[in-house]
Amino acid sequence: MLDRCDAARFLKVNHAGEHGAVSIYSGQMLIARLTSPALLPTLAAFKVHEQTHRTIFGKELRRRGIARCKSYWLCALGGYTLGVVSALLGVQAIASTTVSVERVVLRHLAQQLHILGDSDAAASAAIAAILQDEQAHHDQFASHIRHDRFLNKVVDAVVSAMTERVIHVGMRI
Repeated sequence: MLDRCDAARFLKVNHAGEHGAVSIYSGQMLIARLTSPALLPTLAAFKVHEQTHRTIFGKELRRRGIARCKSYWLCALGGYTLGVVSALLGVQAIASTTVSVERVVLRHLAQQLHILGDSDAAASAAIAAILQDEQAHHDQFASHIRHDRFLNKVVDAVVSAMTERVIHVGMRI
């Protein structure tokens, strides 16, 4: 059975996660000017999507009178750092980072929608509103990845584990 606190936690963590995603793209754009300039238009478009997602969750939190997640600024710092480091490693690392983050996020969003069911239409609508963009980010960068590269395997493992951990911590604080 869904507890109202579950929906609130989902919204708070998703809001913080979207803030982290905006920060990832900000960090990547800073460095990609030098390492991967051809990706700048895509990174800028994805950043706008993530800003829109953050706004969707922020409005729902405000409507409910709920404070943002305590991990909000941690997500920003971690995201920015991840963005800078991945961009320093080049196109493959940028693509692997996006695919890894989005794969974890898409799985968590699907779980949230399953748990929410029909119990909280507004929370479900907020989550459902971002799914198409997140899937598109994953799919667009998945086509850039060379899966035989050691760097991509390392980035995938590290970024997936970090993303899972951030979500886990956010759900508990």
